[in-house]
Amino acid sequence: MSGHSKWASIKHKKAVVDSRRGAQFSKLARAIMVAARDGGGDPSANATLENAVRKAKEASMPKDNIERAIAKGTGEGGEAEAIETVLYEGYGPGGVAILVEAITDNRNRTGADVRHAFSKNGASMGEPGSVAYLFAKKGTIVIDATRYAEDELMAAVDAGAEDIVADEDVFEVISEQADFTAVRQALEQAGVEMQSAELSYRPSVLVPVDEGHAVKLMRLLESLEELDDVEAVHANFDAPAEVLERVAG
Repeated sequence: MSGHSKWASIKHKKAVVDSRRGAQFSKLARAIMVAARDGGGDPSANATLENAVRKAKEASMPKDNIERAIAKGTGEGGEAEAIETVLYEGYGPGGVAILVEAITDNRNRTGADVRHAFSKNGASMGEPGSVAYLFAKKGTIVIDATRYAEDELMAAVDAGAEDIVADEDVFEVISEQADFTAVRQALEQAGVEMQSAELSYRPSVLVPVDEGHAVKLMRLLESLEELDDVEAVHANFDAPAEVLERVAG
């Protein structure tokens, strides 16, 4: 999974930089609103909201903006009610399965935008359920393996992590959604720094791609991620880490 993990790390760093420029604040706010609406406004009792708030703080979103988004989500205003989470599915270069998470107040607009991004990059949308079965939503924490030994991550196992995967220069700590916050907090308390910590869809099967397909795939994934309504994009590809470094440039 080295290529897949490397891509997750690159995406996380890029998202933080983009967010600090203000480019992603609206996406972060929508994610907070939906999480608060669906699970309540207390981050300590709502893992999805806790994760959304933490990502907003990493991006230097002002505290007032975060609190306003939570209030909109838990309040009676129509704005939160109009927003829904939608999954789009498709196939990219090399037969790679792609799952797109979107948060939208206009399903028709968002669907058309996603379909256009697929078609202009030589990819195709799939029917609901066509690729979703290849993914499962898990807590995924990426840690620099050059800085830590696996023994130093045992606090995560004690807190409920189901697996620690050694993957070239990173470790991936995998957990069920319900255990994600406890696992992350256990690592924080143990003094372990994380490259990324996400609730995300993990592929059960990976499709190897060569450099040619990787270039086209990255172009497609970036086109999807740049859409205003798209929250996250997941793909079941694997490529050498050095290829992804070159492609990410």
